[in-house]
Amino acid sequence: MRRKDREVTSLEEILRIVGNSRFLHLALSDDGQPYVVPLHFGYEMQEGNLILYMHCAKEGQKLDIIQKNNRACVEIENGETIVSGENIPCKYGAEFSSVIARGTVEILLDPKGKVHALELLMEHQTGRDFTITEEMADSVVVLKFVSECYTGKERKK
Repeated sequence: MRRKDREVTSLEEILRIVGNSRFLHLALSDDGQPYVVPLHFGYEMQEGNLILYMHCAKEGQKLDIIQKNNRACVEIENGETIVSGENIPCKYGAEFSSVIARGTVEILLDPKGKVHALELLMEHQTGRDFTITEEMADSVVVLKFVSECYTGKERKK
């Protein structure tokens, strides 16, 4: 990372950024062409890996791409606030927090795994615990992103 003064290295701080965000941007590669889509998500840590869960319809471009190439990058951000540069355009900027993770994304097939993922997603999005049944989980496709590496970056005033 070029701006070491903005690097976030603490796992606690990285999870704070992720926890304060509701959307992520999932980046895929479709035969060399970039494809990025915003999605709601839920998350957890497993054996040092950041695990992100998303859901979607049972068909579509995103699923077609994942079945050909499951390599992915995820970007999560929050807290953007403009920092004024007064009358000097080049002095403008923004306060922000972000996390970027690289890894793989898979389509969850296990009904219990899908239920677990959707319960995490709903808790993260709403702050409430919901009971998801296997029948409910069967109505959507659940994606599981497993990070291989992740970095955090933050600019505060």
